[in-house]
Amino acid sequence: MTQIERYIFRIAFGAFLACLVGLTGTIWVTQALRELDLITAKGQTLVIFFLITGLSLPTLITVISPVALFIAVIYALNKLNGDSELIVMSAAGMKPRRILRPFLTLGLAVSFAVAFLTIQVMPSSFQELRDVLTRVRGDFIANVVKEGQFTQLDSGITFHFRERGPGGSLLGLFIQDKREPGKTVVYLAERGQAVEYGGQSYLALEKGSVHRQQKDSRDSSIITFERYTVDLAAFTPPDGEVTYKPRERSTTQLFFPDRSEGYYQLQKGRFRSELHDRLSSWLYPLALTFIAFAALGDPRTTRQGRGVAVAGAVLAVVVLRIAGFAATSAATRSQGAVVAIYAVPLVAIAWSSILIFHGPRVRAWNARAMRGLGGLLRRPRLGRA
Repeated sequence: MTQIERYIFRIAFGAFLACLVGLTGTIWVTQALRELDLITAKGQTLVIFFLITGLSLPTLITVISPVALFIAVIYALNKLNGDSELIVMSAAGMKPRRILRPFLTLGLAVSFAVAFLTIQVMPSSFQELRDVLTRVRGDFIANVVKEGQFTQLDSGITFHFRERGPGGSLLGLFIQDKREPGKTVVYLAERGQAVEYGGQSYLALEKGSVHRQQKDSRDSSIITFERYTVDLAAFTPPDGEVTYKPRERSTTQLFFPDRSEGYYQLQKGRFRSELHDRLSSWLYPLALTFIAFAALGDPRTTRQGRGVAVAGAVLAVVVLRIAGFAATSAATRSQGAVVAIYAVPLVAIAWSSILIFHGPRVRAWNARAMRGLGGLLRRPRLGRA
């Protein structure tokens, strides 16, 4: 790029980063606040909290990047026009394609990033998020037992604790184990703490006793302890088979699905629409770049308002996104609608290119058509005989 093209690129790139960081940070904070119950109600750690909220960042960046790019192009063109720089460039003989080049370079870079995130990163983040949420929901201590209540489990275990202490500890523990017929084991402890070791969850009991009553015996043996460990795996039901949704599967799995899978047989349309939606996502940053430039790329004096052009560009983007969502939804029901997923952004790019490179001709043709239509409307009509 030439020096002036680099100057335009720096303005647009700075605005893009500011919009991307600002919008992503704002939306991420609002989503993070909704997940605070992971700490306050479910007793999860800050690591789990930031892991779950952080896994949503690839999706946020993918959704916000095209919008941030659109805002950045609008801002850069308005700034250049407000400082009369667009007028000077045009008067110096700088063609629209040269002014478009830095914006197109930025659009291609954003498109590449969106394609990488959509095809590679987002499916992995969705899958990891599903696994983490499954582990959190399956956390026996956080989700099953309640403070001050005797909880009966299907496995023949009764669990009770008086109250929660600092650091997620449990105070006043009572555990009765009747899984083996005719045999009862009771654990009493002043304090208990859930710990993980080697990928397994355990309950570390402190200052208590174990009461064991054998089958066909009324006597029980009592063992006191300072520290005792109980495997929590026995308290939770066995994990069922996890079925991942289309958006949680890798792009390779969407290209080559297991056609014998029952879930795939029921959701073929969703697999198809998800695959092509990923493959077409990179076209939207380019489409929004072309729309913004087509609306505001022409130099205008400071007396000429640009509000109508900005409003027209915003309306065009809204229509584009609605059409894209409609095409994706239609592809779920029909194989033939797949073409529309790619056609929507490509048509927007093609029409914007016509306005950018052949704008004067199009406007002249529109003016002639409007004059001709006005002449027909003003033509006197013959009176009745």
